[in-house]
Amino acid sequence: MSRQLFAIFGDPISHSKSPLMHNLAFKGLGYAGCYNRYRLVEGEKLKETFFGLKLKGINITVPHKEHAYNACDVLDSFAQKVGAVNTIVEKEGKLYGYNTDAPGFLKAISEFREVKTVLFLGAGGTAQSTSVILRDEGYEVTVLNRSEGRLKRFKQEGFETATFETFGPGTYDLVINMTSAGLEDENLPAPKEILEKVIPTAKACIDVIYGKETPFLKLAKSYKKPVKDGSDMLLYQGIIAFEHFTGHRYTFDEIKVYMQKAFIL
Repeated sequence: MSRQLFAIFGDPISHSKSPLMHNLAFKGLGYAGCYNRYRLVEGEKLKETFFGLKLKGINITVPHKEHAYNACDVLDSFAQKVGAVNTIVEKEGKLYGYNTDAPGFLKAISEFREVKTVLFLGAGGTAQSTSVILRDEGYEVTVLNRSEGRLKRFKQEGFETATFETFGPGTYDLVINMTSAGLEDENLPAPKEILEKVIPTAKACIDVIYGKETPFLKLAKSYKKPVKDGSDMLLYQGIIAFEHFTGHRYTFDEIKVYMQKAFIL
């Protein structure tokens, strides 16, 4: 079997742990695959770049998840429902799109008990998919975003939404940063005066960014709140993506044995 090539597309991308995760699993499971990272600046060129690099599959991170959705020839039912794709597999010249962010996220927050209300900070591709799966599981989701434009889809689907200017703070069990604020800077995902109203009454705070203590998590810790970064979400969505990459040849737990080593190396 010739070696199949996989990659992660994003911008920025140098921080990504996905190559280590997937390559550990390829090696451990004896699968002829190799996974790299590729900084894609222009999301419109995703499909062209995919075929130019002769890839078998990719993961997509910020800011290209909507471009990934548009690049696909075939979408699975959940990706179609949420309008965002983070995993693409080539089959007979066609691109098949999936969303593994949402089920990965759902598994990652399952440790928090008695949670009902959730506040999302940000309205990008990750928020799109996770808001739907959380609502399907019985959570009440409110989406707060800097500007009105990205909230349109959430409003149409019946979610509570607000901009920084229109937000009237309520009480939320989980407050979750869905933006890239704090990834390569010291920015907060929302004005500090808003966060100082919603964090004190939250049961926990989560950041989808992994591998560093973001300003958002530091602020939450200053209120002595339990915090969680995006490591588990990354791991779980990566395992589900690997299942797609390898045609469901391995079980979730078989993949996890090798992939989780990326977080202790």
